[in-house]
Amino acid sequence: MTATNPPSGGDTLAPEHAPSADEKPVVTIAEMPVIAASSEDAAIRPFEFRATDEQLQDLKRRVAATRWPDKETVDDDSQGVQLATMRKLAEYWANEYDWRRCEGRLNSFPNFLTRIDGLDIHFIHVKSKHENALPILVTHGWPGSIVEQLKIIDPLTDPTAYGGTAEDAFDVVIPSIPGYGFSERPTSAGWNPQRIVGAWFTLMKRLGYERFVAQGGDWGALITEVMGAVAPPELIAIHTNMPSTAPPEIFQALRSGEPPAGLTVEERRAYERLDLFFTHGLAYAQQMGHRPQTLYGIADSPVGLAAWFLDHDQESYRMIARTFDGAPEGLTRDDVLDNITITWLTNTAISGARLYWEALPRTSSGYGIERNNVHFFEPIGPKVPIAVSQFPDELYPVPQSWADRTYPKLIHFNRLPKGGHFAAFEQPEYLVKELRDSFRSLHN
Repeated sequence: MTATNPPSGGDTLAPEHAPSADEKPVVTIAEMPVIAASSEDAAIRPFEFRATDEQLQDLKRRVAATRWPDKETVDDDSQGVQLATMRKLAEYWANEYDWRRCEGRLNSFPNFLTRIDGLDIHFIHVKSKHENALPILVTHGWPGSIVEQLKIIDPLTDPTAYGGTAEDAFDVVIPSIPGYGFSERPTSAGWNPQRIVGAWFTLMKRLGYERFVAQGGDWGALITEVMGAVAPPELIAIHTNMPSTAPPEIFQALRSGEPPAGLTVEERRAYERLDLFFTHGLAYAQQMGHRPQTLYGIADSPVGLAAWFLDHDQESYRMIARTFDGAPEGLTRDDVLDNITITWLTNTAISGARLYWEALPRTSSGYGIERNNVHFFEPIGPKVPIAVSQFPDELYPVPQSWADRTYPKLIHFNRLPKGGHFAAFEQPEYLVKELRDSFRSLHN
């Protein structure tokens, strides 16, 4: 698949006013009509991906030829992804990892392309054999791809084979964000979350769904909450495992460095985790939000790309490091490399990074300027019913008090015993149960 025509600029939404520190931090969403399909080919075409042998040989050659830096000068991960972890990853990638296994798994599902708003959009679409299955649109994040969601497809579409009932069945739609994986790479600016939401609505209407729910984590969570804020009649509820609920006084406190008085134990823990993330965990987003094109190294070096992906957040990195030390938990070595390899083979490292440039400088006043850049988790204001699953090693553990305050139509809130930022990837069984519990009453 190669990029062809550039996307039309006419449907790009102008960014809304970003709130100041003294305003209620709600990202307002413009009125957004679903993009009309009449002006372009609305065909849905089957798709299959197969890397060439030459691509795979080149990947292994590049991994083996890595020029390594010195070991970090500390005995912890405070300077970033550690040399020992990367050497173990590279050795496995070059000598044992088998992309054809992942490729076969991907191609075992029905994959499609369809042209929306000037781009070929890739998606997986699996229909349940059960009647009255509830359609669900699931959106991945960064550093990610549709590989993240493969583990939840079978349990959602075939619940009776995975401990559920026929009444728990879903039809599953998993699109690749433009510029990620098998979706076409935009050749002009404007593909921000609002525009992605318009494309997703078009996709679901094109598939014939008159009612559906949506789910996401990371960028998928933000995109899903924007969908809930636009609230077309077809969207009946949403679910997130990374909610945007930090109240205004928390933003103010993060700037000043002094937590507000009167926080509960749960709220204080959330404040401390947010402070840790905004102080020490935001380097990758700052670079991609301001200068994504500068990251040529991750497009040229597989090991450079892998290190960039591993450094998303502290808890996820430490879990992956333990995995390469022989103690897999949540993700296996193959899981980690599947997600990196799909990005390498599709050359989408930079196009995926541009989503930060498209979104964050335009929706967060002071992004990259004020102390701690504290607008990442500002409430978005979904109008549809919303369910929240709180995994303990997420970027911050959302208190139920913040969820109750942010979401007037909160229909489900639950704390899980384990799991982190990549819930569908790490803990698919828990996420599947959460989706069943959250949406059970909405099945026909």
